[in-house]
Amino acid sequence: MNSTIVFYDPLYLDHDNGFGHPERPERLESSLEMIKKTKLSEKIRIISPRDATIDEINMVHPMNYIDKVKKMAESGGGWLDGDTPVSPKSFAAALKSAGAGLEGLERIFSGDAPNAFCLVRPPGHHATSTRGMGFCIFNNNAVTSRYAMEHFDVSRVFILDWDAHHGNGLEDILYDDKRVLYISLHQYPHYPGTGTYREVGSGAGEGYNVNFPFPAFTGEDIYLEAFDRVIMPIARQYEPELVLISAGYDGHFNDPLCSMLLTATTYSAMAERLQALAQEYCGGKMLASLEGGYNLLGLAASVNNTIAVMAGDETRVVEEMDSFPREPTERGLEIIEATREAISPYWKI
Repeated sequence: MNSTIVFYDPLYLDHDNGFGHPERPERLESSLEMIKKTKLSEKIRIISPRDATIDEINMVHPMNYIDKVKKMAESGGGWLDGDTPVSPKSFAAALKSAGAGLEGLERIFSGDAPNAFCLVRPPGHHATSTRGMGFCIFNNNAVTSRYAMEHFDVSRVFILDWDAHHGNGLEDILYDDKRVLYISLHQYPHYPGTGTYREVGSGAGEGYNVNFPFPAFTGEDIYLEAFDRVIMPIARQYEPELVLISAGYDGHFNDPLCSMLLTATTYSAMAERLQALAQEYCGGKMLASLEGGYNLLGLAASVNNTIAVMAGDETRVVEEMDSFPREPTERGLEIIEATREAISPYWKI
């Protein structure tokens, strides 16, 4: 059955961040409910993934950090930083969260599935190799990208991060690695404070790190302009063998932690562009892993629309966005131009 896979397991709900924490189990439950409500669940496969092994996590994270998280969970829990608690089930959930990406690759490269969406928690893109932070324990897409290189002989991975927080962990881990083209669109200045357009990579990876640090209240028009003017031309020159998405949905206009003005339709538009790229260059091989997104309805609608694109389903959740304060479009265009200039020595745009 060659259909899109959504990876999910009830263990993810046992990762307990505590009362009032925005990264809560209901995020996954509301997304599953939406998929069923739109009947998208009838056109995909929802599968429980395998766990990542310690050796697989160790491709990115050193053993002393892995042991720290494991012992913290076994001792009843603790905190990796002020935002990132570890509960008794967090280590097991984090292994299964990373494992979803690995099994996704195994099924995609074997031909069992054209693509996959990892509906997982904890998320990953803030975790550096040695530090959990920003709700993240292990860096799921960094582990996935290394697994693709080591087990499927992939030498060009494209990671598009549309979470409204900059993926500092992905940038940190991949900064000198030209085997991964990492592009992030995010609100700036905002947590974690990184992700300026001047951060372009170093050493062998110089030119392979691209940031769009957009101001608050940036909307769909600017995001799609960035895709069409800069991101897609770069990605086509890169000719990826695998497309990964760090799929955070806190850019949604109703999100309580960020101030961007995206809708569920924006996410389907971005997913359509990435899917077309994957189909053109790597046989459709694309995998998305859930990052942020903290308004339950906005998250559920946006997840639904992303998976619908991947599954080739035309059903979309359409939202009405009320009037919001708006940063002038000119400022967003200025950021696109600044990013373009910063990376122009490395790419023809």
